Amino acid sequence: MPLTLSDLDDLDHLAFDEVIDVRSPAEYAEDHVPGAISLPVLSNEERARVGTVYTQESPFLARKMGAAIVARNAAHHIETTLADRPRSYRPLVYCWRGGQRSGSLALILRQIGWQADTIQGGWRAYRRLVKQALYEAPWPGRVVVLDGNTGTAKTDLLALMPRHGVQVIDLEGLANHRGSLFGAMPGGQPAQKGFETALAALRRRIDPARPVVVEAESSKIGHINLPPGLWEAMKSAPRMVLAASLPERARYLARRYRDVTEDAARLLSTIDGLAPQHPHERIEAWREMAQAGAFESLAETLMADHYDPRYARQRARFADLPVQEIALPSLAPEALEEAAARIAAAARTLTGT
Repeated sequence: MPLTLSDLDDLDHLAFDEVIDVRSPAEYAEDHVPGAISLPVLSNEERARVGTVYTQESPFLARKMGAAIVARNAAHHIETTLADRPRSYRPLVYCWRGGQRSGSLALILRQIGWQADTIQGGWRAYRRLVKQALYEAPWPGRVVVLDGNTGTAKTDLLALMPRHGVQVIDLEGLANHRGSLFGAMPGGQPAQKGFETALAALRRRIDPARPVVVEAESSKIGHINLPPGLWEAMKSAPRMVLAASLPERARYLARRYRDVTEDAARLLSTIDGLAPQHPHERIEAWREMAQAGAFESLAETLMADHYDPRYARQRARFADLPVQEIALPSLAPEALEEAAARIAAAARTLTGT
């Protein structure tokens, strides 16, 4: 009998060895249950072909065609990925809505002797739980926002803070984007649904008795939108503002954005993208610095003339919230551990924990 999920935690308590997603690779890439492996019983092209036959010719012909394809793909998975699974193997199988695709593979696996089961409602049922957690339930825990101008090592410091007893959520890491015009990362951003599933998984592990530190962001990171509950919690949260000198920040950015500076075409294209917001002479000066390899000087003037004024305007919107400024004399790698300890202590002070 298909299993009904009533909470995101349910999968942690079920005695299954593996979760199998049998949807097409495109569906899996957009979003999937955390930890699930992809064993599609219909490829992207096969799914489209069966769908076309279903709508344009006959549901019966489509089901017959689909059954043959599913059987062939199931045989391939059994002979390859599942070949070493033991007699006691217990897989949990799901498709888009818990229907024919997952039911077909589960039936075949049960005939082998494996204790296969399916999820009632499939991926859609899990997706509903994710939406409930992020869009309907209040955000758990005491949020503290880590603020500071561009180049104050916020992302690196976030990664160090769990060692000092503070929970963190790296939103830019989840969104695979550094949150600026120069922020694109290799591999591109996940789909909105995939981002939300990853965020919901982190949300489940939050201890509400301890502060949760997130980096200051707008409501959108690249093309990813933050769920309203989290965004509202961030807008009303106390803030820690990191302060470092312009030269120190420029040295940090030259290290941190080496992937951008080593790609001359990408760097120049990004600078050109700023043209609508700045005088022609400034854009040309930035281009010359980039072409000359003067990356620290380029970073300094980009921050002074572009990023810092914008951060100041954004920060003014939160002027009535509790703020603690934290000075960072050095952003060298060896100095960040001590800074992370101070920031963690400030987070506890701001939340009274």
